[in-house]
Amino acid sequence: MKRVAAVLLVAALIAGIVIVPGCAKKQAAEKTIKIGVIAPMTGDVKTFGDSTKKGFDLALEEAGNKAGDFTIVPVYADDRNDPTESANVATKLITQDGVKAIVGSVASKCSIAVSEICQANKVVQITSTSTNPRVTVDPQAGGRKDYVFRACFIDPFQGKIAAKFALETLKCKTAAVMYDQGNDYTIGLATYFKDNFEAGGGKIVAFEAYSKDDADFSGQLTKIAALKPDLLYLPDYYNKVSLIGKQARDHGITCPMMGGDGWDSPDLDYATMQGGYFTNHYSPDDPRPEVQKFVSAYKAKYGSTPDALAALAYDATKLLLKAIETANSDDPTAIRDAMKNLSMDVVSGHVSFDANGDPTKAAVIMQVTYENGKGGQKFVATVNP
Repeated sequence: MKRVAAVLLVAALIAGIVIVPGCAKKQAAEKTIKIGVIAPMTGDVKTFGDSTKKGFDLALEEAGNKAGDFTIVPVYADDRNDPTESANVATKLITQDGVKAIVGSVASKCSIAVSEICQANKVVQITSTSTNPRVTVDPQAGGRKDYVFRACFIDPFQGKIAAKFALETLKCKTAAVMYDQGNDYTIGLATYFKDNFEAGGGKIVAFEAYSKDDADFSGQLTKIAALKPDLLYLPDYYNKVSLIGKQARDHGITCPMMGGDGWDSPDLDYATMQGGYFTNHYSPDDPRPEVQKFVSAYKAKYGSTPDALAALAYDATKLLLKAIETANSDDPTAIRDAMKNLSMDVVSGHVSFDANGDPTKAAVIMQVTYENGKGGQKFVATVNP
């Protein structure tokens, strides 16, 4: 028997084959798949990037860095909240790093740029927080981008919910709107709020545009102050909202302010924006088991309460890992097909995807608080589709 084994070993060596006991099993266990993560780790909304990375990392850690037979290898990229940089890093992740899926980006203007790269290269993308409809659909190019998904609700729903809350709960009859004319996110929210507010019987007394780099809003705010609206709607990110809000108060505008999920940041000027309302994707006070388990784990790992950016990045990662596990493949088309058919409970609610790759889910209304020198958020209501 020893002589036969020796002959077989020699034959194997001649053929270039090395026989190691348990080798096939070991190789199967070491199959890897690279996932790209695009977020603004620096730049004007860097807290969004920080929360996104933390949510992603926690979901990956809880999964043991595994999905099916595959070990997940994350590749991080900072797009600085710049669409051109988003396209550049997406191209690098796909063509040089060899990722088969991408989580990101955060802002709609950036995710739209990434979606075009992913769709062209047939690589799966799931954005956690980009709410503009054009992330997953491009009417001019033939409709649905079938490799692109999102974990958040979309702006038409968010704008509708904000308008309904303003009319029915706050009893507003007039509203003024300010928006960044170069940002798809703010343009979309402003437009959907305006359309729904007017459809509900309200009057938009001012619809004022500004540019990304503007720092003085005296012209717009002087006009708005003279009109005395019942509400000032500011659908922008926390940094710009804080700046406009402070100047609005300085101009004597005392009405409530309201906005979208871009307000959700620890760097919001809570003292200025206290009493204001914003639409969001989840509340850490929600008693659902999925929420409380996530909040507890996040606090234990990072020492802070997770915002919606972290929750949605966590959800997007969970959804992608489940799709990879279901497909048990590193083929992006197989992962895409598995993603289309997912139906699962995550932190921000129950998710299944519609024909456009968008989830149907509820929204929450949060109120900004500021007490004893400390800012916070108070859950007000859950609004279903």
